[in-house]
Amino acid sequence: MDAIERINAQGMSATLDFLGEDVFARDEALRSRDAYFELLAAIRSRGVNSNVSVKLTAMGLLVSEDFAYENLKAVAEAAATNADPFVRVDMEGSAVTDATLRVFERVYADHKNVGSVLQAYMKRTPGDIETMIALNARVRLCKGAYKEPAEVAFQKKSEVDANYVKLMKTLLKSGVYHGIATHDENMIRATIEFAQNEKIPASAFEFQMLYGVRRDLQQKLVKEGWACRVYIPFGTEWYPYLMRRLAERPANAIFILKNLFR
Repeated sequence: MDAIERINAQGMSATLDFLGEDVFARDEALRSRDAYFELLAAIRSRGVNSNVSVKLTAMGLLVSEDFAYENLKAVAEAAATNADPFVRVDMEGSAVTDATLRVFERVYADHKNVGSVLQAYMKRTPGDIETMIALNARVRLCKGAYKEPAEVAFQKKSEVDANYVKLMKTLLKSGVYHGIATHDENMIRATIEFAQNEKIPASAFEFQMLYGVRRDLQQKLVKEGWACRVYIPFGTEWYPYLMRRLAERPANAIFILKNLFR
């Protein structure tokens, strides 16, 4: 909560992610669900500007889709009375993409305060974007952090970047409030230029970045009048979270090291 208050004081909103994924036991998934109940209550009592992000494998997706559905629905219902009632469903590896979207759509049918995450390096994403737009659902567009095979994901940065820009334009023109999640200045510049050329107001979308990463860029966007939300992951499971990201894609390690020294 203290970290959110500092972020808010700098003119940015936040989203909180309670770390933990790939849960196979029902009691662990229920502990994760209950942690979100506590988080949402703390956000209410402190009056901070934040919503929450959840990973469905932490909510029991690997136990069963029905179990994950019940847990996500409970979190969405608990969030409904918050000043910002939004719950973001994070995307994970391709092995659970279909299941994640199925659970999301089931909850979204009755709880419009949930949104999805789609990854620009996945070749299927243009179709998923069209589905989300048809649902009028909010999307966070990111590049993707998992190691994926060439059959399902673009491998070259140039291909991922080109797809990212194309998808960003589709999202911004949809009229739905989406999140453009990137630390890549080229992607940010392309987004700003497109928004200005299309006369899309700054209030129609937001940029999203990780806590502590490119703070200079976060502040620059705020000063220029663009909305920025900071993703704050926390909890005791930070070490496996970090090591998975570093082990799966060496580019993640390079990215973190560059930004530590920046």
